[in-house]
Amino acid sequence: MILVNKQAIQKEKVDPYFEQWEQLSTLIHEAHSERNNQARPLMEQGIALFEKCVLDCSETHEKTMKENEQYEVLPINGMERILFIKARPAQYACYRQLDELFKELKKRLARLRIK
Repeated sequence: MILVNKQAIQKEKVDPYFEQWEQLSTLIHEAHSERNNQARPLMEQGIALFEKCVLDCSETHEKTMKENEQYEVLPINGMERILFIKARPAQYACYRQLDELFKELKKRLARLRIK
């Protein structure tokens, strides 16, 4: 298991990830509403942002998440869920799933800070 990096999960260090996601999430939602085929590239940015946050908050120097690794900071079934999202990034259901992953990650990081 790849453990959490306690210094990297401080609120002021992780908040920018979630602020960036909020902005991106609005754009993705609009793209789905307008059906303008812009959701996929925006979702790919969101997936990259999620993975960067997970990696930056973990005791690893890897540049990409490894499918066969367990990350302490990931929410329940996080790896399976992110793989599902990566397989179908243009689908609205995947946008909703990524949004939920960001919410759960934020809560998990808060719990790990207290621990």
